[in-house]
Amino acid sequence: MARKLLDQLRDVIRLKHYSYQTEKTYVHWAKRYILFHKKRHPKDMGRVEIEQFLTHLANQGVAPPTQNQAFNAIIFLYNQVLNISMENQNIQALRAKRRERIPVVLSPEEVRSILSAIKNPTHHLMISLLYGCGLRISELAGLRIMNLDFAYQTIHILDGKSMQDRTLPMPIKLIDGLNVQIEVAQRIHNKDLIDGFGSVYMPNALAKKYPKASKEFKWQFLFPSSKISTDPRSGERRRHHFFPTNVSRVIKKATKAAGISKKISAHTFRHSYATHMLQNGTDIRTIQSLLGHKDISTTMIYTHIVRQLSDKTVRSPLDFEIS
Repeated sequence: MARKLLDQLRDVIRLKHYSYQTEKTYVHWAKRYILFHKKRHPKDMGRVEIEQFLTHLANQGVAPPTQNQAFNAIIFLYNQVLNISMENQNIQALRAKRRERIPVVLSPEEVRSILSAIKNPTHHLMISLLYGCGLRISELAGLRIMNLDFAYQTIHILDGKSMQDRTLPMPIKLIDGLNVQIEVAQRIHNKDLIDGFGSVYMPNALAKKYPKASKEFKWQFLFPSSKISTDPRSGERRRHHFFPTNVSRVIKKATKAAGISKKISAHTFRHSYATHMLQNGTDIRTIQSLLGHKDISTTMIYTHIVRQLSDKTVRSPLDFEIS
């Protein structure tokens, strides 16, 4: 029963073009939910059992994002696979406390220092795009040749986290670098075709609609992986995009070389992008659209950051004039 249901879950996830990482995560939590309730079928359970499982996770000390991840996976299972709506169930459970953290933001000078420390042209271009377009690491990895529009100097982001496409201004300073990277990707693709490879991952619906498109250059990833690998879904041998962990290593090394002690990740550049855009006079609604946020409240955190960075009225008592 569980295996068949999990296969159905995988099919729906793929139909909706969710990432492989999301697929693994959702299947993992659906399986744990079923096992926790002694292999009962989810259709024979509901709000009470979901609350029991979430409370169990909280009591086990899982982090709040992990518990929310489990919750989202289970709700997806009910709503999208079993067609049982949980929308008005008012699910209550002991929730893991989430610590509200203010995002780490780099100054423009710190961004420049980090970029100056990156000598590899491809790596430099990647980090520049993270900052220059406010991209998530998954969006950077998913960039294909066809997403770049040099005529209108825009970059088209498909199926981001919000599942809404958006168009971003292409940084003028990166146009030459992007053209060079396209040439690099073209050489790699040409060699792959000669070696009997050359196809690229295509979402299921597009793979069926355009069966020959996977070998067309416009569908290739802008930043291809350095090696051919086996697709865990289809078993096909082909070249995927770069591994995000490699970008994290580049950022860590460059940050250290720049002498910056802040805790920085790929997402820090997205936070810095939004903050600097706001400081430069871009209105909050425009930033919401550029970031792909569904809810304006998610974007509003940057107004608080800018306010704190700009507030010069509050000083340390050490700086008071003491008579």
